[in-house]
Amino acid sequence: MSQHIIADELVFFVNGRKVREQNADPETMLLPYLRRTLRQTGTKYGCGGGGCGACTVMISKYNVLEKKILHFSVNACLTPLCMLHGAAVTTVEGIGSTRTSIHPVQERIAKAHGSQCGFCTPGMVMSMYTLLRNNPSPSTAQLQQTLAGNLCRCTGYRPIVDAFRTFCTATTCCQKGEPGVSCPLGKVEQDGSSTESMARDQDMCSQLFKADDFLPLDDTQELIFPPELMLMEEKLEKRTLVFRGERVMWIAPAKLEELLELKSQYLKAPLLVGNTNIGENEFQGDSDLVRL
Repeated sequence: MSQHIIADELVFFVNGRKVREQNADPETMLLPYLRRTLRQTGTKYGCGGGGCGACTVMISKYNVLEKKILHFSVNACLTPLCMLHGAAVTTVEGIGSTRTSIHPVQERIAKAHGSQCGFCTPGMVMSMYTLLRNNPSPSTAQLQQTLAGNLCRCTGYRPIVDAFRTFCTATTCCQKGEPGVSCPLGKVEQDGSSTESMARDQDMCSQLFKADDFLPLDDTQELIFPPELMLMEEKLEKRTLVFRGERVMWIAPAKLEELLELKSQYLKAPLLVGNTNIGENEFQGDSDLVRL
C-alpha cells in the first residue's frame, strides 16, 4: 500500500449523542466502553463470549447503495470499538426509561412477568426492539429466531415469549402447535389467557396481563438515524482508516485493491467481520498485531 490516510478520530453515535474518540484502541470492545467510559450500565456483562445475549445492543448503519438504514442486533462484548466508525449505537437506556417514558417493549416484558432477576432483560428487550425496527409486525417464528441468542436462567421463556408475541401478526399455542391446530395444554391467546382453562374455571382469572392496556407501538417516537452520519456516507470520499493502540493496529481499507495489498503486506493479519472467534480473549502472537 503506497499511502495510508490516517484517521485517528473515531466518530459514531450512542443513543443520539455524538461520540468522538481520539486514538481508539483496537483491543477495546464496545461493552466495556459503554459501561466504563460512557457509564451506560444498562448493557450487562454476562459471559463475555457472545453466548448469553445480556450485552445485546442495536447498531444502525446507512447503506448508500440502497438508500436505506439497516439495523442489526449485536453482542457488545464481541464488537470492536473501531468497527463503529459511522454507525449509530442504541442501548436499552436509549429507547426509554422510568425517568422519561418506557418503550412498549420494556412495558410488555415487565407487565407480562417476563423479568425476574432482570439481568437478561436488557438484552431481551434490545433483541426484540431491533426486530421491530426492521419489521413492526413480525411472525412468531421470527420472534423465536430473534430470541435464540438470548439466555434466561430464572424466569423461563414462556412469559417472555408471551409478552413479545403481542407484537406479532399471528400466534401459535406452543412450539409444538401450528396455526389452527389445537394444543392439549390449551390455546394461549395474545392476552396470556387459556381458553380451555377459562372454560373449566369460570371463577378463576387465568390472565397474566391484558393486551388492551399496553402502550401501542409508535415508530414516529423512535430515535432517528443521525443525519450527520448519512452525510458522511453520501458526501465524503471513502478513505482508509487506521487506528493504533499500544499493541495492535486496525486498518479499514476503503477499496478491494487496498485490502489485497494489505493482505500481501501483512500475511498473518486476520479479516474481522463479526469477531466471534476472538471476543474478550487476549490477542495472541504476531498475527494479531495487525487487524483488517
